[in-house]
Amino acid sequence: MQDPSFEVIVVGGGVAGLGVAWELAQRGRRVRVLEGRHVGAGATWAAAGMLAPSAEIGFEELDLYALGRESLARWPVFARRLEAASGRSVGYRDDGTLVVADDRDSLRALRRLFDFQTDHGVPVEWLSGEEAVDLEPMLSPRLPAAIVAPGDHQVDNRAVLRALHRAALASGVDVREETPVSRIVPGADRPEVVLADGTTLDARAVVLAAGAWSASLGGLDPAPPVRGVKGQALALRLDPDRGLDLRHVVRGPDAYLVPKADGRLVVGATSEDGVPDTRVTGGGVFRLLEGAVAVVPGVEEMEFVETWAAHRPASRDHAPLLGQSAHPGVFYATGHYRHGVLLAPVTAEEVAAAVDRTLAGAPETAPVLAPFAPLRFPS
Repeated sequence: MQDPSFEVIVVGGGVAGLGVAWELAQRGRRVRVLEGRHVGAGATWAAAGMLAPSAEIGFEELDLYALGRESLARWPVFARRLEAASGRSVGYRDDGTLVVADDRDSLRALRRLFDFQTDHGVPVEWLSGEEAVDLEPMLSPRLPAAIVAPGDHQVDNRAVLRALHRAALASGVDVREETPVSRIVPGADRPEVVLADGTTLDARAVVLAAGAWSASLGGLDPAPPVRGVKGQALALRLDPDRGLDLRHVVRGPDAYLVPKADGRLVVGATSEDGVPDTRVTGGGVFRLLEGAVAVVPGVEEMEFVETWAAHRPASRDHAPLLGQSAHPGVFYATGHYRHGVLLAPVTAEEVAAAVDRTLAGAPETAPVLAPFAPLRFPS
């Protein structure tokens, strides 16, 4: 069904899809978002909101680290724009991250990480256990050492999602929830999107931003190499009046702890490859609490708030797929794995720019996206 009202269809209503849609609307494009369930049903809602490229740098992921640093640098302006457009706070905090060791083995791993970070110019500092406790008094006094990454920040991922939804709607984006897509039919002129009820929609471009479900849609051969990796997490209640408070994000060997402005302490997350369900299990919760208590013993005294589970969208190399795909008229903004919230600004701005340039007849891939082009995977 031809609908000239919309130039771009975005499949997926998480932080990637809504971000790209909002940025396209800022460029004057008419955009429709199709979300199979409800906005925030996937990985964005379940995330912890860490903006931590320095703490999370991988030994073989220097391109991804560079992209994360670029996106982090964009976050302050992106947050201000988003708050102005939506009238909502996104909970941006710049308190920094502490990466801690809790035994001899994790101390050796921490030292290897620190050496790698400093060899590559990552802005971090080594702390003794005593110095770490001085900085964050709730840490266990038994911790041998820590790395502080003062430039790593965080946002409230759920607040970001709500703000993006509101900003997109205010910009004229048509957001359709409970509208599952069954397949995408590529086409240089008018690619098509076929809904689960058989309705066919077309547009000048389609952006696939369906997270862990991106590979399950029909019509794309090859399909994007994205799979779901289950993660369980939980939240506790901070209580400053009882001395149960944290200021920094704390990353231990077996859990991370992320304090939020609304009083929650998010504790995550398991990583379960090949597990199709989203059940919260006793074993998952036990492992998270055990890992949290090892580095912040006061966790034992905190009120339990909630648990959840979702699937992270992991590509074959754990890096995102961003930009023009091998399929005419189809762009990807998926495969972000653990970094969807961190990479939200660069994904939204650069994928939207790539689509906009293509529709204007001047297709071009920004250098920042080149290492993450979907075409890096052989068909």
